[in-house]
Amino acid sequence: MEFKKGLGWQACYDEEKNLYTAKTSWRGDYDLYEINAEIYHQLGEPGINSEELIKTGRHLYYSQDSPIGPPTDMVIDENYATLCSWANPQKSGNIMSAELTDVAVELWENEETREQHKKQRKSERKESDE
Repeated sequence: MEFKKGLGWQACYDEEKNLYTAKTSWRGDYDLYEINAEIYHQLGEPGINSEELIKTGRHLYYSQDSPIGPPTDMVIDENYATLCSWANPQKSGNIMSAELTDVAVELWENEETREQHKKQRKSERKESDE
């Protein structure tokens, strides 16, 4: 595995899986993303806001521990732990319901994250109907 690191972020290229992933963490927020090679190679370059660039990737997991509300985890992709096996995500133990996650993804996530989340939820519903 190959890593890049900066203030508030870390990214990984897993050669075996040919997979690029990243995490951001800042002031109680912790996020995991799947990114592409183009994003990965720009990280840490002068004049590049690496954290903002990472956030253009596919959001996998979010955890927030804020003084204004209860700590909350949002699992956007159930495979986040496998995809980001190198990361050690903070977990509050208070996991947002699937229904509330669906709403949050629809309202605040980028198109790539929304599309993948919809596919995953359809697949989950098919499996539960069988």
